[in-house]
Amino acid sequence: MGNCLGSSAKVDSSQRSHTPSASGSSRISSKTSRSSAPSSLNIPSYSEKSNSESLPTPRTESEILLSPYLKAFTLNELKNCTRNFRSDSLLGEGGFGYVFKGWIDVHTLAPARPGSGMVVAVKKLKPEGFQGHKEWLVRLSPLRPAMFNILSLACCLISNLFQTEVNYLGQLHHPNLVKLIGYCLEGENRLLVYEFMPKGSLENHLFRKGPQPLSWAIRIKVAIGAARGLSFLHDAKSQVIYRDFKASNILLDGEFNAKLSDFGLAKAGPTGDRTHVSTQVMGTQGYAAPEYVATGRLTAKSDVYSFGVVLLELLSGRGAVDKSKVGIEQKLVDWAKPYLGDKRRLFRIMDTKLGGQYPQKSAYMAANLALQCLGTDAKLRPKMSEVLATLEQIESPKSASKHYPFEQQTRAVHPGKSPMRQQYSPLNLTPRASPLPSHRQSSRVR
Repeated sequence: MGNCLGSSAKVDSSQRSHTPSASGSSRISSKTSRSSAPSSLNIPSYSEKSNSESLPTPRTESEILLSPYLKAFTLNELKNCTRNFRSDSLLGEGGFGYVFKGWIDVHTLAPARPGSGMVVAVKKLKPEGFQGHKEWLVRLSPLRPAMFNILSLACCLISNLFQTEVNYLGQLHHPNLVKLIGYCLEGENRLLVYEFMPKGSLENHLFRKGPQPLSWAIRIKVAIGAARGLSFLHDAKSQVIYRDFKASNILLDGEFNAKLSDFGLAKAGPTGDRTHVSTQVMGTQGYAAPEYVATGRLTAKSDVYSFGVVLLELLSGRGAVDKSKVGIEQKLVDWAKPYLGDKRRLFRIMDTKLGGQYPQKSAYMAANLALQCLGTDAKLRPKMSEVLATLEQIESPKSASKHYPFEQQTRAVHPGKSPMRQQYSPLNLTPRASPLPSHRQSSRVR
């Protein structure tokens, strides 16, 4: 969800069998495209305690949209709740669509007046968004994009993005997954309605100018929330591999609780004796695990690697890829990895916006955890449940008992320079927060 701004195309070889024809026609029946009431079809609900259950076998788009947990909105209803998609309701815009702020009644989910009822985020997908990203389509088929009608193919890709998102978020329910409230499918219009996340994305808080820096405590809290979400997906009996874990897909509620968004690239994990899932390489450059990029073999440990990158971003305040840097510093992992296991040199990669206000012992534990997640051998990376346990230990008062503001070390390295002593507040943040607030385009794996 949070990936609509600069997201890669969301189709792989196993999904193409469900795509519409080249004409862009949809397989959805008219019965499912205009219904305004939830269906009575019994699809199991997933909660934190129900991960022993299995996801159903692959379903048609029509079956997916019959989930009793989703509201089928009409286009007119969503126009009313967003004030006809007015520009002042716009929360974000990206390559694949727009996100608008809307209001609905808490009980009936009917459109409500602005400022009343429940705030929602309405994502309006636009097939023409693919026009400027033809290079991303190369990996989606053995045929080159030039051999396709790009707009027709774009319609197919949007349909799959829509289908995958609804398939997973329509069934999986967990405190650390963004809640999908409903959808709209009328003609070529595809819209998704989500809970509103007032603090926006982690990416905005780490990399955009304006918001005050996140404190150490908030950073660890965000890491724990995201780890809980991934651990829930990985430990389900029918395992789900998220495949696009990154800072822009981690959204924050009013209390800085982290929730995973955008399941357009999610993939069912291996079953039986299989050790991996073979699929088209898709994701975001800098976050995707190297073995997955090289071979197309996807496992839950690919997500663990991506988590390591985000944990490194939380520690350093730098993005996974930064073209403004020179040489090795362009790629965060390559630059930071040599420092992660060195207590004495760790301060060199820590985010200066923290002003030295963090427990040195906790920072070293987090750095070592990131190093394990980023291991070259995927089999030796920890499971997400183990990552979560370590983060919870880092958050505990005992691990934070010794504070060594690295101002002492910075004095030794930069004599005469006074380090910042201010304790930053995580409050007073981005005023236009949304499930898709990011305007920072990420480079995609090709």
